[in-house]
Amino acid sequence: MTPSAIRHIPVLGRQAVEMLSPRDGGIYVDATFGAGGYSRAILDTAGTRIIGIDRDRSAITGGFDLVDRSDGRLTLVEDKFSNLAGICAAQGIDAVDGVVMDVGVSSMQLDEAERGFSFRLGGPLDMRMGHDGPTAADVIARASEADLANIIYIFGEERHSRGVARAIVAARKEAPIATTRALADIVSRVVRSKPGEIHPATRTFQALRIFVNEELDELHLALSAAERVLQPGGRLVVVSFHSLEDRIVKNFLVERAKAGGGSRHLPEVAQAAPSFELSHLDQAPGHR
Repeated sequence: MTPSAIRHIPVLGRQAVEMLSPRDGGIYVDATFGAGGYSRAILDTAGTRIIGIDRDRSAITGGFDLVDRSDGRLTLVEDKFSNLAGICAAQGIDAVDGVVMDVGVSSMQLDEAERGFSFRLGGPLDMRMGHDGPTAADVIARASEADLANIIYIFGEERHSRGVARAIVAARKEAPIATTRALADIVSRVVRSKPGEIHPATRTFQALRIFVNEELDELHLALSAAERVLQPGGRLVVVSFHSLEDRIVKNFLVERAKAGGGSRHLPEVAQAAPSFELSHLDQAPGHR
């Protein structure tokens, strides 16, 4: 077992895999491989084959030991999970029996100071899950005050977003904001919290992370990609902890569970069959 696997166990790993209900010989996509917790549990079912996807190179390299021990049943791909349909096709797989996604940042990413995800640890203001695109420091340095306020309000649901944006713009005129602690200190001067409440910078950091990684767009695309690759009777299991992500998943599944199309003015047009049959939406695998 790798060190990363020891320090990161999926919070709802057992429940998610039970909902996925892997079968002997089934093909599954672990769309957010992380430390391999889901893949490891799926591999416990004999004959399963898994494609593990992660945009974080350190997650992929950390999974090589599990690949070696899987007897060829686990393939790891460094890529965004929005590309999962193309990844499956590249592996010669047209349809899969299940897809599991654990959305958002992982605890092992938060625990790596150099990744810049956490205000608890001093580090560069990076926040990228992969190794391309602008960093959070780039966004902080270049975005207008209005854009910063919108990012922090929309993705962080921070009601003091305008004040935070104003403070950031004022501070960056004096010196570049390049570290997590520098940003956390700026936000803490604007947002006050009482004992027992979340840290004042929590929502701002969350907003920047989601924006930098285009997480909500990626989630929309990944759900649609999963819909395309799941075979009849296949299962989609999504674990989310954030209200914005949760809303996207629920809206997608509810919409796809409806009979589509049709019009009372055009009765000859057949209604599209629903893609998914819903289980309990608070802890819901979709059945395709």
